[in-house]
Formats: sequence, structure tokens, C-alpha cells
Amino acid sequence: MSEKRASAFDDTRREWKHRLGATIVKALEGRGYGAAYVSTKEEALKAVLKLIPEGASVGVPGTVTIREIGALEALEKKGHTVHHHWDPSLTAEGKKQRLKDELSSDVFLTSTNAMTIDGKMVNIDGTGNRLAGMCWTGGKIIYVVGINKVCHDVESAMQRVRDVATPMNAIRLGLDVPCAKLGYHVGCPVPKTVCRALLIMENPTMGRESHVILVGEDLGY
Repeated sequence: MSEKRASAFDDTRREWKHRLGATIVKALEGRGYGAAYVSTKEEALKAVLKLIPEGASVGVPGTVTIREIGALEALEKKGHTVHHHWDPSLTAEGKKQRLKDELSSDVFLTSTNAMTIDGKMVNIDGTGNRLAGMCWTGGKIIYVVGINKVCHDVESAMQRVRDVATPMNAIRLGLDVPCAKLGYHVGCPVPKTVCRALLIMENPTMGRESHVILVGEDLGY
């Protein structure tokens, strides 16, 4: 295959992502979010940094996406206090406090397990801290979402969360649960299941500044 043809194929993919991104951004804005589409994770990081005021503390829950764009390092380099519980040196009590610190930060920086083309976000959690931060914290919230997480509707978003995001996170955490072994949702029994709390965000919560940055790359699980 010629380089010219390969380049044309790539151009088509980029244009499709751009058009889909524009559709979703319009839907998100209609729901009350500040929204933007960017092509790369580097652009996503720049957009995140612009939205966070100087000196603001930032809470980051269990999210692969935010770490993949390099946000933690960039924020710390700019002098922000970043609260996150993925620190192996934390004691049980230290982790418990860090989870609280995430929620009390000036900015809550996260992703979503799945998002519909009309702007709804679907998430499942085991601990519930991430969902709590999406529903309510004192400061603004910023979502960074890879285009791989876009689904047609809530039903397909639920399927993605259960068959893709949850098994992959279970593998990442080294959990001994059926979905991690089989690679898809099988209804893991209590007490092993990590599918314990479900949240569908239809709109941003009242009185809260909420932003979504949609990225034309695969990010997170």
C-alpha cells in the first residue's frame, strides 16, 4: 500500500473523529457542560491545565486516563497540590484520608467509563469514591474522555462498562474475580464483585462548574 493511500485512510479516521466529536460537544453543551474536542492527549493536557486556576488543589481518583495524559506530573510541576490514593506507601488510614482529600479539593479531575453520543455518562465503581466526586464535591469537575469510550446509548454504554472497563480494571488491580479471568461480564458474586455502585450522569449537578474534554485517541479503560 502506498504512503499516499495510507495517509488518506488516516485522514478519513481523523475527520470521522472530528465530526463525531463535534456532535458530542454540541450535546454536552446542551446539557450544561463546558465542552471541547481535541485530537491528541497532548492537547487534552493543555486544555486541562488552562481550566485549573493557579494554586488550586486537585483531586484525582482511580483513573487511568488522567495518568495517561501526564496530568499528575504536569500539575505537580506547576506547584499544584495533587491528592490521589494510588500511592503504594500509604497506610490504610493514610489512604482513607487521601480519598477524603480528593473529594475536598478545589478541582476534581477524572474520566468516565462510558459516554453516550447525546452526552450521558455511565460509571460503575467498587469503592464509590469516584462516583461521589462526580455527584458532589466543593469545586469544579473536569472529565477527560477518550473517544474509545463513546457509545450510542445508555444500554450500549452499560455493556461497555461491564464487558470492557470493569474486567480491565479488575486485571489491573490483580483481583481474583471471574470477569478478570474470562475478560467479560459474568455477574461476579458478592463479596468478590467490584460492580457495586452505578451512576448515570444525565446532566452536571446544580451550581457546579463542569467541563468535558473529549479526545480523539483511545485513553483509559
